[in-house]
Amino acid sequence: MMTAQDRIQTLVDEFELLDDWEERYRYVIELGRELEPLAESEHDESHRVHGCASQVWLVAEPSGAAPGALKFRGDSDAHIVRGLIAILLRLYNDLPAEQILDLDPRAVFTRIGLSEHLSSQRSNGVKAMTRRIQKEAGAAAESAV
Repeated sequence: MMTAQDRIQTLVDEFELLDDWEERYRYVIELGRELEPLAESEHDESHRVHGCASQVWLVAEPSGAAPGALKFRGDSDAHIVRGLIAILLRLYNDLPAEQILDLDPRAVFTRIGLSEHLSSQRSNGVKAMTRRIQKEAGAAAESAV
């Protein structure tokens, strides 16, 4: 299983291959197209992430990759936001709850050159998605005790 640091380095390496913001933007959208679709029933209020300008839904479930590990699935009605979800899922999926709580994606988004190109609304959306993922991880960690 890849560590959080391995995941970060993989993303950094991928984005370093892209010459400019336009290429990175297209790559983010491409990542979003690869998301596993949510069931129509999962596009509900219980899975909705509040604090995003776009509609965003996140589903958390045990992954089985390691004890206490979680898998997340997500969707949005905006292409670029779907890509941002995909990046977050690549960082967090299959990590144990404790590691999820320790991982700060803001530094990763800065390293891959996205932070400076995201609007304040999209940056707030990433923060809201991260809070939701960490809330799910916190609940999983508490229930494991």
